[in-house]
Amino acid sequence: MTKKKEKKAVTETKGEKFKRLASMRVNKALHTIALVGNLSGSGYEYSQEEVNKIFAAFNTRLKETYERFQPKKKGEEKKAEFTL
Repeated sequence: MTKKKEKKAVTETKGEKFKRLASMRVNKALHTIALVGNLSGSGYEYSQEEVNKIFAAFNTRLKETYERFQPKKKGEEKKAEFTL
């Protein structure tokens, strides 16, 4: 016998879906960041420059993600620029 997945009759609001997914994704991100922190142990060798690169990457992505949640002002949309 094979079990078929039953569709849930319960409808989820956009707010509920946001909270559910945000909780899962933020917890996963925090766990992964903690794993990066484990690299600071004595079993690894690293330079301060490498540490700075790691945290610069974290800070850049965090800032970009935060900005996506901020309301856009008129005329403030990112405009693609191309020059030759």
